[in-house]
Amino acid sequence: MAYALPDLPYDYTALEPYISRKTLEFHHDKHHAAYVKKFNDAVKGTELDSKSIEQVIKAVANDANKVGIFNNAAQAWNHSFYWNCMKPNAAGTPTGELAKKIDADFGSFEKFVEAFKNAGATQFGSGWAWLVLDSGTLKVSKTLNADNPLTSNQIPLLTMDVWEHAYYLDYQNKRPEYIDTFLSKLVNWDFVAENLTAA
Repeated sequence: MAYALPDLPYDYTALEPYISRKTLEFHHDKHHAAYVKKFNDAVKGTELDSKSIEQVIKAVANDANKVGIFNNAAQAWNHSFYWNCMKPNAAGTPTGELAKKIDADFGSFEKFVEAFKNAGATQFGSGWAWLVLDSGTLKVSKTLNADNPLTSNQIPLLTMDVWEHAYYLDYQNKRPEYIDTFLSKLVNWDFVAENLTAA
């Protein structure tokens, strides 16, 4: 049951000038595609082949003999999720139940933004910043390399890729500028709200 590389949910130029066509072409068509291919190759013909990618991630997490499978499965899943966390013309803030939940659990939207920016900026090396639902409470977390909240029984609602390949062509070493732009110009709050409702 091969995992398919999803198409981007928007055109390659749709996130410009914040994320360039060149970045999306490299990031989606090269990096993401490579994770998907390596994952499919690794599980083909094994007992994991019939499982969903989420089941594989949970099954092989912390198994030293299956680090390669985990890394490629988690990175394939993380990227598929990440693309949906952005949309064109997305400037704005959450509304409705999501906004109320953020205010209740963080104190204000501004405090959430501060926590999320800090998670992305202080993730040393490669990784991800997340907004998750953890036992009914919204929390910000960060993960190293391929790791994701699925392995901690948390429900991912939003993610930001802070691997250099996500931003280097557009922002070079200015990760904080990329983080600011992601939060103010790119977040698909409708997708985040749908994830909260589904949870």
